[in-house]
Amino acid sequence: MVVLLALFFLRPGANQLRNRIVNSISLALGRPVDVAAVKLRLLPQPGFDLENFVVHDDPAFGAEPMLCAPEVTASLRITSLLRGRLEIARLSLTAPSLNLVRNPAGHWNLENLIERAARISVAPTSKAKTERRPGFPYIEAGGGRINFKFGPEKKPYALTDADFALWQDSENAWGVRLKAQPVRTDFNLSDTGTVTMSGSWQRAATLRDTPLQFNLQWDRAQLGQVSKFAYGNDKGWRGGLKVTTTLTGSPANLALAAAASVQDFRRYDIFGGGDLRLAAQCSGRYSSLDRTLSEVDCSAPVGDGAVTVAGSINGPFSSRNYDLKLTARDLPIQSLIAFARHAKQGMPDDLIAAGRLDGTVKLRRANARAGDVALEGKGETADFELGSELTRTELVLGKIPFAVSPATNPKSRAGSREIVSSRSEVRLDVGPFNLALGRPASATVHGWASRSGYSFTIQGDAQLQRLLQMARTVGIPTPQPAAEGLAIVDLEISGAWSGFAAPRAMGKAQLHSIRAEVRGLSAPLEIASANIVLTPDQINVQSLTASIADTSWRGSLAFPRPCIVPDSCPVRFDLHADEIATDRLNQLINPHVRKQPWYRFLSSRATGTPYLLTVHAFGKLTANRVVVRKLVGNRVSANVELNKGKLRLSDLRGEVLGGKHIGEWEADFTAKPPEYSGSGRLERIALNQLSESMNDDWITGSATASYRVKASGLDAAELFASANGTLKVDARDGLLRHVALGEGTRPLQMHRLQAHLFLRDGKFEIQEGRLETPASIYQVSGTASLTRILNLKLTQEGATGFNITGTLMEPHVSPIPTPETRAALKP
Repeated sequence: MVVLLALFFLRPGANQLRNRIVNSISLALGRPVDVAAVKLRLLPQPGFDLENFVVHDDPAFGAEPMLCAPEVTASLRITSLLRGRLEIARLSLTAPSLNLVRNPAGHWNLENLIERAARISVAPTSKAKTERRPGFPYIEAGGGRINFKFGPEKKPYALTDADFALWQDSENAWGVRLKAQPVRTDFNLSDTGTVTMSGSWQRAATLRDTPLQFNLQWDRAQLGQVSKFAYGNDKGWRGGLKVTTTLTGSPANLALAAAASVQDFRRYDIFGGGDLRLAAQCSGRYSSLDRTLSEVDCSAPVGDGAVTVAGSINGPFSSRNYDLKLTARDLPIQSLIAFARHAKQGMPDDLIAAGRLDGTVKLRRANARAGDVALEGKGETADFELGSELTRTELVLGKIPFAVSPATNPKSRAGSREIVSSRSEVRLDVGPFNLALGRPASATVHGWASRSGYSFTIQGDAQLQRLLQMARTVGIPTPQPAAEGLAIVDLEISGAWSGFAAPRAMGKAQLHSIRAEVRGLSAPLEIASANIVLTPDQINVQSLTASIADTSWRGSLAFPRPCIVPDSCPVRFDLHADEIATDRLNQLINPHVRKQPWYRFLSSRATGTPYLLTVHAFGKLTANRVVVRKLVGNRVSANVELNKGKLRLSDLRGEVLGGKHIGEWEADFTAKPPEYSGSGRLERIALNQLSESMNDDWITGSATASYRVKASGLDAAELFASANGTLKVDARDGLLRHVALGEGTRPLQMHRLQAHLFLRDGKFEIQEGRLETPASIYQVSGTASLTRILNLKLTQEGATGFNITGTLMEPHVSPIPTPETRAALKP
């Protein structure tokens, strides 16, 4: 009490007190120490408050301070005050920052502090009251940060929210406790879990002989954030990580035991399939004398089998020369398939497997600078079977050999994206093995996989359906047509692991006798033969010979790849048909609609989006014969583009009605109702063929015409009512068979008929019409409806004119009342 009163009344000078404390701590640590200010505190326990406490580091480890704390509270031991001495019982650091530095020689900046503490004889932290020696203070820190430096480079890894405690547990033993969260200073991470450490060490002459025992645990960490913490980017794996490690012995002879597990392991975009737990245990012995990790023994259970690793590693923290043996013993393939379903997108949920896998691999590297890795190993599967009811697949694979060897720069056929395996990578060579795909002779499969990627080749005969089913079973995205037929394939399936890139197929396939059901079509597509060539940028279908709905097709197709959104990938084609009949085409597209107009095949009142409204395709289309009801075109060709329901026919050419046609047509099937427009020119058509197509032999001769028309609608009535346009006609040397200008006269003969017609409201209005006959020249005017109702006038100046009314098949001719002329109908 006397000492307390003396401190209270005398209050030693601030500078004197600060200097004494700084010198005392600096002498104990062997490091320069700075304190900005010292304040005396009497309650609730006598002590000192230190501001801006700094412990400088050994210059050999860098210029940054080893420890900084804005506030430090030093609590005095009451019993020492009663003896007239100042003795610190507890040091409490608030939000300290600790730099742990490892120099190029492999030594840490804390090593000499630990050795120094071992040489100082102090009493334990909880010393007896009768003990006269000063006791080791209880040191604690809250909300701290631990940074790591390797040489001059400060790493982005750190521990934050660190709670730390250090004390001397007994005469020759110290204890430590830590709890913190791992972070990276260059990323915003979450769910990195919690790192805890507890341990003790004993007094020894040298650090390497110091007996120690430590327990470390990293728990509640999410695998995706851990991969970003370690590698700088999220590798795409999910699951809860837990790692525990125990260190026992001395640095010169340290026994290690570790266990790691991942709960609910999966890829980031795969859900379901049940929980998958991965686990492994390892043990070994490390010596700081020769820096060797020996007696390595790791084991990961896989079903009732196991994967083990045994051997030694020289310089595990530097050169990493090693001599290891990896053994896979009696692994159930079903467990490997379960792992694959959680790691590979697109594999069926009901995929099951039978069989076992065994193998051994030896890895040796004696010179890390040379980078040479000596590898040897092999293995095989036994009684391997694979099946899925979802893909209707049953594969009996039996024995599949594999061997491990150094990479020899194998390349895939992926063009500019080729996968090259580095020489320093381990390569797993698989096969060759036989794969039965529904043909008398099995296909052959062989390939390789490395850390960078993989490449597998399949060659031989296959049933197309079995081939597609097999692809879907192993998670390769493929179309799912109801198709049957034969294929001869020479394909390579390759890809990179990075970014979970989808596998890509390259090579060629010959198709024969394919019969496929196509969604939305009433008849199957039958492919007699075709050659498919898969390149990095597109799928080429060459030498195609096919038929559908009694129409034969020949030509080629090209599909761009990769194609993430199908309607954004235009299909290029060059196709030729023997005959295109719109009635058959209509029945193919709309099988449940009878006698539906031909132009309805792209637009329907049925619910849902018609398939052809989603297609983007362009190319050349030719046909020997095109039949639109009774109108026939021969040797027809056009440049066609169909883009999401909008059809364009450019340079539309053909032989029609004994003449020739050239023009352009467009249709918009996304509009409601659909809209049509066209323009073109007809050269020297035979008018008798026109009349035959109309089932009425009403005209002969030849004509040249140009037209421009627009219409909209879903049926004939709507189209006729909405149609508008123009037609210019120049007809020569023909007969109007149903028209006679006098009773008992022959059908009206025309030398030349010229007219400009305007189409509106379902009628052609004739303007600037001029008819030359052997006897006269008439001005023609009036209307003719699309339903073949006539209201025409033939006039000539100073002579008899005529009204022509009635229908096209039965016109009524009457003279325009004048004294000179009289018209009569043909009997």
